[in-house]
Order: sequence, then C-alpha cells, then structure tokens
Amino acid sequence: MILDDRLEFCDATSCAAAAGTALLGSQIDLGTARDIGNGEPLYLVLQCATSIITAGAAGTIKFQLASDASAAVATDGSATVHYDTGTFVTDGDDANDLDAGDVIAVVALPMEGNTYERYLGILCVVGTTEVTAGAINAFLTHDVAKWKAYANAI
Repeated sequence: MILDDRLEFCDATSCAAAAGTALLGSQIDLGTARDIGNGEPLYLVLQCATSIITAGAAGTIKFQLASDASAAVATDGSATVHYDTGTFVTDGDDANDLDAGDVIAVVALPMEGNTYERYLGILCVVGTTEVTAGAINAFLTHDVAKWKAYANAI
C-alpha cells in the first residue's frame, strides 16, 4: 500500500506557542465516526523536525492524537483524546529530550476505548513557559519497521 500526504498531519510544522493547547497542521477526514486501524495496524509517528526549546526557562510540552466532529479539532478539552505522549520538559537551550531528529512516539492507533470522531488531528499542549522554537512531523503509516527519517528529506 502506498501512503500519501493525506495521512500526514504535520511536515516540519512549528509548535512554537504560548502556554495553552493548539491544533497543529492538517486534519484527516475519516468520512464518518468509526473505528480505524482494524485488520491491519496503523501507527502514529511523531518526530522532532527541529529542536523544541522554550523562552529561557524550563517548561513542558506534550502531544495528543485527538478526534472531533469538526475539522477544527477543539482545543478546549472537548475533543476525544486517543493517545497522549505524556509530558516532556523543555528548556531554554537545545539540550533537552526533544532535539531535531528525535522520535517522540511511534504507537499503534488505539482500537479500544473511545470511538473515533470524524476528524483526526494533533494537539500540542504547552505548559508553564512559551515554546519559542521547534517543529514536528506527524503522520500515519502501516509499516513502522521500514520507516526511517532522513535529514533534509534526502
């Protein structure tokens, strides 16, 4: 199966933002609210495209795979969260766990729990301190074993 950019949420999409929750990149229209990934596993891959750093002081950031009835996936807590990376601590330099090329998460889409709503997207939750730089790649793939990130798309 050939996967295309319709299964891509973010391509070096900035996550620089003030504290709060933001919708990143593009959303995937599932057509209807339904289960996805049944039969053949589908994986979410999140990767740092550029190092994620904050405004001179330690802060926190996490990413969520969420679905909603609207293409503008809600950032007010009402969207259905299917996966949460957990919180990462960022700092004012680039000596943290979210450096360019680092893989944030590779997880099979959850098939249990909440039903997926029509639109699927990536939420970025920034806590305590503004994120001043950083970008992520986020996409779905069937084959994680053969997935590899290449510097500068070479």
